[in-house]
Amino acid sequence: MKFIHTADWQIGMRAAHVGAAGQRVRDERLEAARRVVKEAMAAEVDFVAVAGDTFEDNGVDRVLVQKVADILAEFKGPVYLIAGNHDPLVPGSVWEHPVWGSHTNLNVIEAVEPLEVPGGVLYPCPAREKHSNRNPLQWIDAIKSKSVTIGMAHGTVEGIHQEEPDYPIPRDAPARTGLDYVALGHWHSTATYAAPDGTTRMAYSGSHEPTKFGEPRSGNILLVEIAERGESPILTPLRTGGLSWEVKEEDLRQPGDLARLRSEIETIENPSVKLLQVTIKGVLSAEEAHEQSRIREILQSRFLYGWVDDSHGVPSPEDDSWFTGLPAGSLRNTAFTLRELADPSYLGERPEGASSEVASRALLELYALISEVPK
Repeated sequence: MKFIHTADWQIGMRAAHVGAAGQRVRDERLEAARRVVKEAMAAEVDFVAVAGDTFEDNGVDRVLVQKVADILAEFKGPVYLIAGNHDPLVPGSVWEHPVWGSHTNLNVIEAVEPLEVPGGVLYPCPAREKHSNRNPLQWIDAIKSKSVTIGMAHGTVEGIHQEEPDYPIPRDAPARTGLDYVALGHWHSTATYAAPDGTTRMAYSGSHEPTKFGEPRSGNILLVEIAERGESPILTPLRTGGLSWEVKEEDLRQPGDLARLRSEIETIENPSVKLLQVTIKGVLSAEEAHEQSRIREILQSRFLYGWVDDSHGVPSPEDDSWFTGLPAGSLRNTAFTLRELADPSYLGERPEGASSEVASRALLELYALISEVPK
């Protein structure tokens, strides 16, 4: 058995969090869907399995439903889709659109029962509600099967932090159910779960195209190959994402850090297909305010989307008046000592390694720490 495992296309997502770049982000999700189909055809797989959340919700424009179905139909081979928690099987859902019946290779699975597929048996677990505390795989018993068996579900593997249980899936689900492989959707980064014997029989493919910042392994599909019943699946990630969402964090502790950050951003390749979030912490020097402006200019002019969060930065002191606010004793004495050592013209005895640069950085770090203490 050889098939493509994909999920969480989130077609119709608004992408309001990236402003004017939202339309490009939305369009790219359809382009990524076309890349999924191209990869499936190139790999000559038996079928494509879409493990839920094909759509952002059941209220998406029906034109998008038509487009997605038409794209999937280009594969020609069987495509099996289940509903996820974003697009559950409820009255008026996207799955009632007539296009699903107009393409004979598209199979929207509503029944919770085994289904014969090329090379084996599929155990589908379509979602019928947005949230649930029930294990969607609990009905499956494939232990005595002679065929290759795969499950397809949408939920959260135990151990992933979340506020409440959301379609909980045990980490040992393959062993409990007798499935050769469990194709999961719901979480957008590619992730695999190895059994105690080292075999990997359960995985998230991740979203075919990243949806937001903080999805480090998103933008993939999985090519799954299972030689025969009981054999360990071979999983090959295939890149289908077109846009890159990157996060860059900088903790400013000494003069020149902001200029270095600006230089690093300037050298990032292919900025027109990148969305970049820059978080600045530490001491913000008034003398380097122009560097902050330059960073914003570069982000806005070169990148598809760029955002700078400097709300965690602390303005550097313009004079030494903050010293007087320190408690008398070792803390204040340390500050005065560091100020003396930070002066390159200081002629007194220096402790080993206490160059003016090191002392200056230490003084700025002390100021940043003091500034973080609630008044």
